[in-house]
Amino acid sequence: MHRTVFPVHTVDTAPDAARPVIEGVRRGFGWLPAAVALMADSPELLNGFLTANRIFEQTDLTPLEREVVVFTVATGNECHVCVALHTATLAKLAASAELTAALRAGGTLPEPKLEALRRFTRAVLAHSGAVPDPELDAFLAAGYQPRHALDVVLGVGTYTISTFANRLTGAPLDPPLARYAWQPAATGAAGPGPAHLPAQGR
Repeated sequence: MHRTVFPVHTVDTAPDAARPVIEGVRRGFGWLPAAVALMADSPELLNGFLTANRIFEQTDLTPLEREVVVFTVATGNECHVCVALHTATLAKLAASAELTAALRAGGTLPEPKLEALRRFTRAVLAHSGAVPDPELDAFLAAGYQPRHALDVVLGVGTYTISTFANRLTGAPLDPPLARYAWQPAATGAAGPGPAHLPAQGR
């Protein structure tokens, strides 16, 4: 639930430094995501996240590989907004229902290389970057390069910003994302399984 101490800004009410940013986001989405409207109270936070995200998108990881990193952070930090938003991204990428369901559940991925990426991302989080040699070796043996390990760190940092901000502000789920709603397994079902995903996610 949205914490009312944090204002939900519009283009008119946002701090001056945030106005062009949230207007650009609004044009891109077709609506202004509540998470962005809440982050806008700190233009530095909002700009920091969006800039880091743009740079993350320029890494050598493929779009689907980047989503594996994002989902690993989002499910680990229990950010329902990020999981729903990035489920919509998986639909645009035509990801399989099996992969989508596994990512939403935080479970084993059907593709071995992507599973190696998920495991490595979890190791980065679990060990605060000090990944044990065997886990780094397994990541490299799956076909990744040392630079990809650093790309993962960038993704972890980027989505730590957004997941923490969303949880702090109690960012609500936007109506256009309601079909992708998600809850952590500990407090509820982790969204629909493979047979019940929206058609776009198949």
